[in-house]
Amino acid sequence: MKQPSSLFPLESARLDALRRLDLLDTATSEAFDRITRMAAQLFQVPVAAVSLTDSDRQWFKSRVGVQHDHCARDGAPCATVTETADVLVVPDLLADPVHRHSHLVPDGIRFYAGAPLTTADGYTLGAMCVLGTEPRNVTADERRALRDLAAMVMVQIELRHALGRIDPLSGLPNRKQFIDDFRDLRMDRPHGEERLAVLVNLATPEQLSNAMHAMGSSYLDDIVGEGVRMLRASVASTVYHVATTQFVFIAPPGTELDPYAAKLADWLSARNDSVNARYATTAIVGIAPFAIGACSNALDLLRNMHSAAHDAQQGEHCVGVFSAAQDAIYRRRFTLANDFGAALAQPGQLRLVFQPKVDLASGALTGAEALLRWAHPELGEVSPAEFFPIIERTALARPATAWVLEAAMAQLAAWRAQGLTLQVAVNVTASNLLEADFCARVAGGLARHGLAATSLSIEITESALITKPKVALATLEGLAALGVHLAIDDFGTGYSSLSYLQRLPVKVVKIDQSFMRDLATDSRRRALVAAIIDLSHNLGHMVVAEGVETDAVLDCLRAMRCDQAQGYYYARPLAPGDFAGWAAARARDTMLAA
Repeated sequence: MKQPSSLFPLESARLDALRRLDLLDTATSEAFDRITRMAAQLFQVPVAAVSLTDSDRQWFKSRVGVQHDHCARDGAPCATVTETADVLVVPDLLADPVHRHSHLVPDGIRFYAGAPLTTADGYTLGAMCVLGTEPRNVTADERRALRDLAAMVMVQIELRHALGRIDPLSGLPNRKQFIDDFRDLRMDRPHGEERLAVLVNLATPEQLSNAMHAMGSSYLDDIVGEGVRMLRASVASTVYHVATTQFVFIAPPGTELDPYAAKLADWLSARNDSVNARYATTAIVGIAPFAIGACSNALDLLRNMHSAAHDAQQGEHCVGVFSAAQDAIYRRRFTLANDFGAALAQPGQLRLVFQPKVDLASGALTGAEALLRWAHPELGEVSPAEFFPIIERTALARPATAWVLEAAMAQLAAWRAQGLTLQVAVNVTASNLLEADFCARVAGGLARHGLAATSLSIEITESALITKPKVALATLEGLAALGVHLAIDDFGTGYSSLSYLQRLPVKVVKIDQSFMRDLATDSRRRALVAAIIDLSHNLGHMVVAEGVETDAVLDCLRAMRCDQAQGYYYARPLAPGDFAGWAAARARDTMLAA
């Protein structure tokens, strides 16, 4: 019989010790299964188990010869072992006055022997037990062997808890343990079973950094401790601490996605209303549905959960569900970022094309914009609109700009040798303007190719000046001092257009192509473009319109006294040889028109 709590005052402490080990309801483990098989073979019995005594049940961490993973605690011999903390041998359950009504008897079990699983603190977790269908006794050697087997189980438990498997801050099993347990789950559960894996991230790296900077490193302890307490109170599954503020768990079998996502959203609301977390951090949840056997390993599942959490960060309710289509986009972005470095090092993938700039008054060619193109060996032509926003946020921004500058200057020198003299514009990123040696590298390239500084134009966007504006402005002033022309690209799309326009040492303002759409029919847009042109002229800047495609737009720009234009109306971006031919034809046409 189960002892009353008044007769077993340490039961609550024992249960707490058991639950802190996070063994209950976890997947089977080969490390425990080896010991269980050894016990069955040693005693020559059909049934053996590592049995853990919960408040109202015996749960089997490992089992041989039994299908179910738990049974009632009341009347179970393993419960007696737990309560007495001693070896129990029942030669014949039918003849034993205490255990003859055990649930084991209807299953045909007659013999039982169990040794306690005791922690170093003296708490008995359960029993290493062997069971047979025939009555029998045990020898003194067998009794010692059973104790040894129980000790081996405890060694595995302690190793699992202490050696790289438990996070020291949260006390929860860590990422390595999740990987091992997921492998065991695939062995223990039926293939094809649908499950939900959940990642909870309590704070973004930026939020955590800001909070710790303001409140100290103890803030991390506070939000992790608070998160662990809330997760333990709300989640029935084993929770794993897989990163600084990230926790994962696998929902129980049969959990349905939509109601569970709603439940997690409610949990987030409760957590975000807590005193410590309010305002400083925002928790997000990523859910990854998977089928056991179909998901090959825990790392893939973790990646899917991270992908879902990333989506949640952009959403309204902070709960995201893994999308294979969105994941394919993320993976392509990663592939592009990863492969671009090889493209810089291997000739043949990257090339420059050049789009002409034309003077609106005379129709003459005045210059060209150098545009980067990438022929990926497997993905084919990759649009710069796709790859360049990825590259400019990585450490590849510096070598990418260096490659473009070198290629553009080399082409300028080659054209000059052919008798074609013009100015070429190169776009640079925000990070380039923060490089201490950027001006020196530009000057070195011009000298190496024997080019005048005025043959090069550097185009920047307004957003490039938001981060460390003083450093960026100093770089621009250095370039202007060299004689390099400077242009503001995509003017009108930034946040501080007017304030930057009056401060920067620029010569050219390029109106973004989005303003050219419907220019001929949209009076408000015409008024805005006219105002930009007048303002730029009053400040002494030349104006270039991008994205010109029709006669009607061209007529509007001429009426507004715009200086230059580029776009498909004149030519698409051209390879160097085609550009030289186009330039020669344009020169002839201009002469004839004159």
